[in-house]
Amino acid sequence: MMSAERGAAKNTIDAYRRDLSDYAGFVAGRQMTLITVQRETVNAYLDRLRLDGLSASSAARRLSAIRQFHRFLCADGIRSDDPTRIVASPKSRRALPKVLSIEEVERLLVTAEAEANAEPTPEKQAGALRLYVLLELLYATGLRVSELVSLRRSAVMRDTSYLTVRGKGNKERVVPLNDRARDAIKTYVATMEPGPFLFPASGAEGYLSRQVFGRDLKLLAGRAGISSARVAPHVLRHAFASHLLAGGADLRVVQMLLGHADISTTQIYTHVLDEKLRTLVETHHPLAE
Repeated sequence: MMSAERGAAKNTIDAYRRDLSDYAGFVAGRQMTLITVQRETVNAYLDRLRLDGLSASSAARRLSAIRQFHRFLCADGIRSDDPTRIVASPKSRRALPKVLSIEEVERLLVTAEAEANAEPTPEKQAGALRLYVLLELLYATGLRVSELVSLRRSAVMRDTSYLTVRGKGNKERVVPLNDRARDAIKTYVATMEPGPFLFPASGAEGYLSRQVFGRDLKLLAGRAGISSARVAPHVLRHAFASHLLAGGADLRVVQMLLGHADISTTQIYTHVLDEKLRTLVETHHPLAE
């Protein structure tokens, strides 16, 4: 159902499978089945997660998977009741996204570009150029890392001004490219052999794995003088959104570019707007001094 009706991505389905398997094991340990389990057992499972040290946000995600599973059982007539109906979701304060400064992102890009132009062998130069293009695209578009590494060459429109991206739920969106990203893609594509993917690799999927990109990005951060613990592909996505909002972009435009189905997901970046408003008041209010 998650795959056929909702178009959920493989990573999402794998996460649901892990969560539900753990829940089913807990239920079985209490001599119950998923058909007979009651609300008290669901609450006991959440208590166990808390005692195990799982964060409230992670426990809430597991409860969401369990809720959807029981709703599915009810919808298919396998159960007549939903034991999760009045179970309270664990609450946590939503953490602010980790963001690099504009200067730090620029340092990453300058380092990556310099390495792409300076590597002594064709093989090393190809790898450095790929990393530079990945970084330019990530900061220019805010793509999810899974969307980025799996881009098809056909996603780059003829004049390379836009990308066609297929995101979560198999939904398609068009994302504009800035001049730097466009020039980087043109240079990169001119060096490539024919093939379906923009970032091909020899693995089973045929394209670069997100783990390899994440590793290469952390190594680049170290060479650029930035702590590798602060840098990851998703941090660049956060930087894209935060820097756009700080520059005056509309929240709904950022929502569309990020591919968020619900604007509440995009609202984690409103701390940037709060800071901008505070600065405006302090700068322009006649009694601010």
